[in-house]
Amino acid sequence: MGAPPARLEAPARQGAAAHLSRAQKAAIIVRFLMNEGADVPLTELPEALQARLTTQMGSMRYVDRDTLAEVVAEFARELEGMGLTFPRGVAGALSALDGRISAQTAARLRKEAGVRQYGDPWELVRATDLAALVPIIEGESVEVAAVILSKLDVSRAADLLGLLPGPLARRITYAISQTGSVSPEAVDRIGLALAAQLQEAPETAFAEGAVERVGAILNYSAAAIRSEVLEGLEETDQDFAALVRRAIFTFVHLPERVRSTDVPRILREVDKEVILTALAGAQTGDLAPAAEFLLANVSKRMAETLREEIAERGRVRPRDAEAAQTEVVNAVRRLEAAGEITLLRPEDAGGETE
Repeated sequence: MGAPPARLEAPARQGAAAHLSRAQKAAIIVRFLMNEGADVPLTELPEALQARLTTQMGSMRYVDRDTLAEVVAEFARELEGMGLTFPRGVAGALSALDGRISAQTAARLRKEAGVRQYGDPWELVRATDLAALVPIIEGESVEVAAVILSKLDVSRAADLLGLLPGPLARRITYAISQTGSVSPEAVDRIGLALAAQLQEAPETAFAEGAVERVGAILNYSAAAIRSEVLEGLEETDQDFAALVRRAIFTFVHLPERVRSTDVPRILREVDKEVILTALAGAQTGDLAPAAEFLLANVSKRMAETLREEIAERGRVRPRDAEAAQTEVVNAVRRLEAAGEITLLRPEDAGGETE
């Protein structure tokens, strides 16, 4: 007697979502998230994927509850099994490593890969100092300049117009009325070109300019060395020397740079012995007006006491006097940095401004 015939097992029932492609499942997930009120940043996807997703969503009509549940559960399982993700492409990697690799390396990699630094180049433009935009706008056509102004906040656009020559500002203002037909693609291209132009500005090794750095060095130099250096600068470059002189702030400049009402606060910052030494060494010559300025702007009683003690002290060594005067100036700088006093600008010499 032969063996009984084998039973044919019925094939296992596949899930309702098994017949869906990954594109269809992606469309279902995006639609589900949007229905739940989630903000889905689809703009971060490559344009080809955005277009494919849009086309897929447009071709679908209805998904039953069981299919939706299966697709969502599958999506959740994939998320739970995902251990680590990496940014897509060089642009994403550079964004992730921003601040962790050198600016020079990042700029070279962007240039080699042909990627732009910002998703929206106008964010960089809006954050740029207006003075840096002026030469760029002056070199562009009025139509491009009109687009640039239109993309800025109203207040910054008005400030930028104020920095431009009058005739050019008027032409740009009129050209704004002609920007209604400019396409978004054209605006994006202008923004990219402008951002690239701003990024091409060479990075400087020093935060301050040469005038400020030389002035700061000479502020702390001995008077004899300072005079010798300034004389040499005037022989080499009179314009640069004039700018450095304006940047220098020493004891002799106190009457020009310090408000009379701030003198008591400054002297409270300095030890009395230092004040006496500084004043005693400034009774004659170019420094005498500075000493008199300090004495004239404290109480009468304090001024008299200081004058008596200066007379009793007599002559002090020039080196000690200069060191004490430097301490007084350093106290002025500390108070200004702390926001407790405000110095007058060199051009305001001869009259205090409120």
